[in-house]
Amino acid sequence: MNKYVAITGASSGIGYEAAKRFAQRGKNLIIIARNTDKLEELKKEITMIDSSLEVVVKPADLSKKENVYSLYESLKSLDIETWINNAGFGDYRCVHNLDLVKMENMLSLNIEAVAILSTLYTCDYRDTDNTQLINISSVGGYTIVPTAVMYCSTKFFVSAFTEGLSHELIETGAKMRVKVLAPAATKTNFGNVANNITDYDYDKSFGTYHTCDQTVDFLMQLYDSSLPVGLVDRETLTFSLCDYQFNYAGNSKHNQSLN
Repeated sequence: MNKYVAITGASSGIGYEAAKRFAQRGKNLIIIARNTDKLEELKKEITMIDSSLEVVVKPADLSKKENVYSLYESLKSLDIETWINNAGFGDYRCVHNLDLVKMENMLSLNIEAVAILSTLYTCDYRDTDNTQLINISSVGGYTIVPTAVMYCSTKFFVSAFTEGLSHELIETGAKMRVKVLAPAATKTNFGNVANNITDYDYDKSFGTYHTCDQTVDFLMQLYDSSLPVGLVDRETLTFSLCDYQFNYAGNSKHNQSLN
């Protein structure tokens, strides 16, 4: 049976470039996003890289819980060796100025979809050799950024949940590995969505940032590594592969005892 790499948020930005990079490594792909036209465009580009690859296009709005479950169920017949939860968006506003509908969608996509898909994939593949779950967080998942408190909070969940799941699988002897990538500012459509505009200027707003290709370089380094965290320093923009960042009370005498 063919093996696949599944990538959410594949219609643009980091997800789009990551799909092409995995194609260069000869990986069959499942590409997931809302925009069908963009996914079909990506499929054509992947075919130009390697016409022998299988590319499964799955349009889905993962901010709707029912779509998350139906998407995963539709893939049950495929052998997925790597699942990458990349879909997400931000909102640059103070909490008292947040649009509640946009906030609810952000919470659903950034937290709920990641948690559900991670759990479903873990249940099916935890004891399968050479499988990986990689969740895309942010440096905002380790640092609280002004005017992005709600967004950072969603990414703190992604970081903490992913690190905790990684610990849990290792402690229980599972074969699957779980990792988290925390990039800094990357030139994508993120700036437009987070600011509700169409002409976001990364040069003006950040000055220094990474391109999608650079961030995907970091992703591939993490994919190849045995370490659980790929982290960009927000001040220097340097990337490092590192151990867990959050404290884990694995050996605490105050943990619940089931004996």
